[in-house]
Amino acid sequence: MSNDALGLGNYMLKTSHPLLRRTALSAALLLTVSVSAPTLAADPEVDEQARQDGVPVTELRAFAEVLERVRGAYVQDVDEKELIQAAIRGMLMELDPHSSYLTPDQFEDLQSTTSGEFGGLGLEVTMEDGFVKVVSPIDDSPASRADIQAGDLILKIDDTFVKGLSLAEAVELMRGEAGSEVTLSVLSDGDEKPRPVTLKRDRIKVESVKSEVLEPGYGYLRVSQFQNNTGHEAKKALNELKAEGELSGLILDLRNNPGGVLQAAVETADALLDDGLIVYTEGRIQSSRLRFSARSGDIMEGTPIVVLINGGSASASEILAGALQDHERAVVMGTKSFGKGSVQTVIPLDETHAIKMTTARYYTPDGRSIQATGIKPDIEVRPAELKELDSKPFFTEADLSGHLEGQNEGQDQDGNDDAQNATGSLADRDYQLRSALNLLKGIRILNPNKSAKAEGSDQ
Repeated sequence: MSNDALGLGNYMLKTSHPLLRRTALSAALLLTVSVSAPTLAADPEVDEQARQDGVPVTELRAFAEVLERVRGAYVQDVDEKELIQAAIRGMLMELDPHSSYLTPDQFEDLQSTTSGEFGGLGLEVTMEDGFVKVVSPIDDSPASRADIQAGDLILKIDDTFVKGLSLAEAVELMRGEAGSEVTLSVLSDGDEKPRPVTLKRDRIKVESVKSEVLEPGYGYLRVSQFQNNTGHEAKKALNELKAEGELSGLILDLRNNPGGVLQAAVETADALLDDGLIVYTEGRIQSSRLRFSARSGDIMEGTPIVVLINGGSASASEILAGALQDHERAVVMGTKSFGKGSVQTVIPLDETHAIKMTTARYYTPDGRSIQATGIKPDIEVRPAELKELDSKPFFTEADLSGHLEGQNEGQDQDGNDDAQNATGSLADRDYQLRSALNLLKGIRILNPNKSAKAEGSDQ
């Protein structure tokens, strides 16, 4: 059967766009093999035109031949549509862990995660060596409450081993109706064998921005994920922190933030920078080459910032941390971030199906690639358990009989007690957060001019 009989000959000869012509040629080659007996000779005209356009003729014929053999000789009947969809999934999986073929349900799930509500366990995951690796648990989710940590490997989901599954298939197994249970086999770093963790699925509603005053003068902004409205919510939270009293320092917590919507990260960075480049992307096509810059106006007016990151900080959160670090607007503290520096674009194929494909790489303002290297903190602080040691009070000058009386003796010298008690349980439980708070206090001691200037401007 010739390609003219298939209705493709004239189209291929008239089509001038390289991509459309290559697609038509590939389709002609596949159809020639699929609808013809395998023993029929190849069409020389199609083969020659395909070779001139760089179409891999031999490989496409091999694919069509395999499809025909499976269809005709496999032990049981197979659905040809499912075979072709499996081939598409395999092709995208081979590119990188973040490219995938989206069924209608998966596309709907993707939209729900960026809007802020979906069902499941509350895990951001990727694939590593055939196993599901936890990028980060979502705050206040079944996973975080079960103490699943960034870097943990999931080896089995209920009775199904993860090895050999695609990431989409593994995620599908973990999701289900709210209230139903699933048992994961989890291997943590340093453990010799995996442990079973039974979780009850829940409706995951992500509150991406939280804030509070840790103690007078020191604000805390937690961004757990970048959703469509996160940039607006972050600006609102910063203004509310300022309204509670003059700030001498801000802690921006991006730990276990798996990323999300790029524009939301850009808007958050814009709120904390007065000007300059925030991030740029580079890809093969023009539409993937973008630059994002800050507009004039720093909401915090130069207030010192410490950014907390860890191995669960990925993608958009790395963009924000990298921008603030390159502009020397913040001190980055914690441990090295995840290192996902690639851009995925959702490309619709029809009304119900799409592909999610990596189309570009992120770069920080100084031209650093985040991909596979991550953001290295300025000050490395590993997680640790805070425990106050019992100690006896020291014998001081004031305890000596007949000591020379001090000018301020009798006044309360421990003026920090109220501040320490006001810190609350959040910093008391979190060594990295406590370290960030202490750093901000040190900056204030060494550079009190800004606070004094800000306080004077309010009078």
